[in-house]
Amino acid sequence: MDATGNGVYLFDRDCSTQRRHQKIIEEAKAPKLSAKVRKQMGTTAIHAAQAIHYLGAGTIEFLVDDEENYYFMEMNTRLQVEHPVTEMITGIDLVEWQIRVAQGEELPLVQEDIKLDGHAVEARIYAEDPHSGFLPSTGTLVAMDLGAESSSVRVDTGVEQGDAISPYYDPMIAKLIVHAPTRRLAMDKLHQQLENARIAGLVSNIGFLANLVANK
Repeated sequence: MDATGNGVYLFDRDCSTQRRHQKIIEEAKAPKLSAKVRKQMGTTAIHAAQAIHYLGAGTIEFLVDDEENYYFMEMNTRLQVEHPVTEMITGIDLVEWQIRVAQGEELPLVQEDIKLDGHAVEARIYAEDPHSGFLPSTGTLVAMDLGAESSSVRVDTGVEQGDAISPYYDPMIAKLIVHAPTRRLAMDKLHQQLENARIAGLVSNIGFLANLVANK
């Protein structure tokens, strides 16, 4: 939303795969949502933001049932951890847009200009033990190799090899995001990246994530 009240929706994400009430796999677009409901949900989100005179980037969260009825749950008035999957399917830099809007500029594009391209999946890599109730793990990142980045593979992290993961902060090590023409290809690519990833010095959920994205 910009200061003139104009708004666009950047399609949708599915964040159903969670543990301890926190997301670990996020994907865009939502795999079971019809084009009709996708448009309706996006329009509803814009109307909700306009109703409160919202400014900037935000995420409207809905619960969706098997009949594609959707119900408002909450609004996150910020960029979310999984915003890279939206950037990958739209080609839009959400951080840049947020800065532009904060400076008083209008949105660079209208809804008709925004196209949905392929499928993107993000895995949150945590220092935690999946075999012990996903309890956080601590230690030093003796080695960390999450693979090479490219136009279709992105790694977001705030740590590097040699850093310590302490008990005082969130145990997320990195986000691994991939993009492909289809959901199946995206899942296969993410699985390959996770299978080749290496973290040593502490327990991580990489193996669990690899099994998860390979599960039909």
